[in-house]
Amino acid sequence: MNWYVGMLAGWGLMTASLLGQVSTSGMVKSGYAPVDGLKLYYEIHSSQGHGGGVPLILLHGGIMSTDSWTGEMPVLSANREVIAVDLQAHGRTADVDRPMSCEAMADDIAALMVYLHIDQADVMGYSLGGCVALRFAIQHPGMLRKLILVSTVFRRDGWYPEGQAAMSRPLPAELLKQSPLYQTYARVAPRPQDWEVFLTKLHELLSKDYDFSIEVRGVKAPTLLIFGDADAIRPEHEIEFFELLGGGKKDPGWDGSGMPDSRLAILPGTTHYNITESPMLPTIATQFLDAPMPARK
Repeated sequence: MNWYVGMLAGWGLMTASLLGQVSTSGMVKSGYAPVDGLKLYYEIHSSQGHGGGVPLILLHGGIMSTDSWTGEMPVLSANREVIAVDLQAHGRTADVDRPMSCEAMADDIAALMVYLHIDQADVMGYSLGGCVALRFAIQHPGMLRKLILVSTVFRRDGWYPEGQAAMSRPLPAELLKQSPLYQTYARVAPRPQDWEVFLTKLHELLSKDYDFSIEVRGVKAPTLLIFGDADAIRPEHEIEFFELLGGGKKDPGWDGSGMPDSRLAILPGTTHYNITESPMLPTIATQFLDAPMPARK
C-alpha cells in the first residue's frame, strides 16, 4: 500500500495544480472521433501562425486525461499543432465493451489520424500513454515520424519490484477517490459511475506480463527516451531500452558521425510521478522534434 500512497502524493500534487489552470496555448479545438466503437475525445492546440508541419500527438498516463498536459502545452504547441487524446475510459472518452490494452489503444490512435486526415505524426506518451505510443510505433510505423517515450518500459520487469507487486494488486478504488485524480475524472467523465469498472480494466492491463524487446529492435523512427533520475524504472532497464534502439554501442567519434538516431535524457530531481511537471521536459522534447530528421543509413 505504501507504493499507492506515494503514487497518490505525487500524482495528487500534480493533478491539483492543474485543476484551476486554463490553457494559454492559443487556439483550441475539440471533438469526438468515432473509433472502433469509441467516441474518442481529442483536443487540437495551436498557436497563432505556428506554421503547420507534422503534428504532435500527446498520450497521457494512467487515470489521467488531456488536462495533465496543460502546463507543457504552451511550449509544445508554440511551433506545431498538438493533438491531445483521452484514451479508452479516460477523461472524456467513455469506455466500451472491450478489454483495455496498449495494442488496441494504439490502433485507436491510428484510426484517429485517419479520421483527421493526418498521414504522419510525431507521438509522445507518458507512462501508460508511453506504452500506447510504443505499440503505435510497432504496429503503425509508416504513420510515425518521431517518437518520445516518457518514463516508459518495454518489458514489465523494467519497473522496480515494489511497483510490479503493486500493479499486480487491484487498484484501491476508495483510496483513489480521495485524490485529485478522481476529482478530475468525476468532473469530466461521461459516466463517473464507471469508476470501479474503469479501475478493474486498468488493473487487468497493468497486471499482465509483457516483453516488447524483439519488436523494439525493429523501431526505425528516431526515438527520445526520457526518464527521471529517481524514476520508478530500474536504471539498467533504461539503458537496455536505449541499446535496443541503437544507442550506447560505440564512441560516435569527434565529428559525431557515429551518433545513433535515438536519444536518452535523464531529468535531475524528478520521479515517475512528477516528471511531467519538470520545465525541462517540454524544452527537451521540442528540441528533439525540431531537429532535422537523420539521414538514411
